Amino acid sequence: MPALILVAILLATLIIQAIRPQSRLLVVCLGAALTGLASTLLGVASTAALFSGIPWGVLIMLVGLGLLAEMLAESKIFARIAVALSQYSGNRPAVLLAAAAAVMFAVSSLVNNLTALVLVLPPLLVLLRLMEVDRRYVHWMIGILLVACNLGGAATPIGDFPAILLLGTGVIGFGDYLVNALPAAGLGMFALLGVTLLLVRPDRSLADDPLRRQLGVEVLTAMHRGLVIEWRILVPAVAMLLTMLAAWVTLPYFSGITADLICWLGVLGALLSRAHLGERLLRTRIDIEAALFLLSLFVMVEAVGRTGLFDRIAGLLVALPLPPEGQLVVFLVVSGILTGLFSAGPSMAALLQVAPVLAATLPPTAVYVGLALAVCAGSSLFLTAATSGPLTQAMVERAGLRDRDGTPIRFGFAEFLPIGLLSFGIILAIAIAASLMMITIARQLPG
Repeated sequence: MPALILVAILLATLIIQAIRPQSRLLVVCLGAALTGLASTLLGVASTAALFSGIPWGVLIMLVGLGLLAEMLAESKIFARIAVALSQYSGNRPAVLLAAAAAVMFAVSSLVNNLTALVLVLPPLLVLLRLMEVDRRYVHWMIGILLVACNLGGAATPIGDFPAILLLGTGVIGFGDYLVNALPAAGLGMFALLGVTLLLVRPDRSLADDPLRRQLGVEVLTAMHRGLVIEWRILVPAVAMLLTMLAAWVTLPYFSGITADLICWLGVLGALLSRAHLGERLLRTRIDIEAALFLLSLFVMVEAVGRTGLFDRIAGLLVALPLPPEGQLVVFLVVSGILTGLFSAGPSMAALLQVAPVLAATLPPTAVYVGLALAVCAGSSLFLTAATSGPLTQAMVERAGLRDRDGTPIRFGFAEFLPIGLLSFGIILAIAIAASLMMITIARQLPG
């Protein structure tokens, strides 16, 4: 009975926050409070016990990396990259789509998806407004950028929440994750772009107007003519990021110098290099919404976990009449579907309670990297599943884009669905193939 009640609260919270995204933070915080009350009254665990099981290091990393991203944004480097992107592509639709996706992939591998979107998308929306584009091209351009955001976030351990959760909890090392996830995510990006540009061809109905393309480049360049990169901000931020990367790769987890401690010290070192800016960022730019959202999710998942439900689910998984590799494939497919329904944050927090059972019989890297990629596939399935989906929709609406006949261009659930289905299939297939390949390689290694 306690498990049933706590699961009901969790599912109701996830469904309501998906239906009413404008109130998602309030809904999730309320769900966590009700979970704490129910857990205490049912004798599952006190609120203090629930808080003791929260991976606080993950929240520290989330906040710290967000502050470092804000510092990089203050250097104006991303605006300069956007101008260079326009100049390089010459506003040729196919080239612009591929180049923009590559830039989004790279940026989101270093900062969280929301930050990457805020930094990269606005200049591109200006370009699209200056170009003579139709709704089909806009839908595929924005959709591919959203998926590139997800893939970039899964490519490195510091890109977005699921990967940060793996690094912060210590279940996988920085180097192990990077060397296995980055090639797989890069392959996913390459395959998606290949299918889109060669088969879907969203630019096929667009007329090539060199004069209009050149005008768009010149207008965007003129808008940023006075832009100067703040090297005094950029250099220390990049230097500390590189130092953090080196520490994550070289310092073993059992040394006690954990990933969150490295992040904490590194980010504060970067902020101290520009003390006035650092103080302002600490006071005004901490992502309280993301921290509270994930804290509330952790409370609910911890309460459900203390009922033994996740252990029973794991037991059912390993009891399937399949070899361990088959059980992993089932786990990855279910992970992708659940993420599509409930989004990456809640799904990853819950699935990570089940994954250790598979990691006990299979190479842990194959399990955890496969899980991160499967969650990436699920978060690319529906617009509502992507962390940055609602923000993308709002930014496109505010941009005032119009079709060639003058009708407004919208970007919502239905418009993203074809891109989402294609992306889900490609990324999930690569997640499964990459995991099975890692298992094969691990078994061929001596010892």
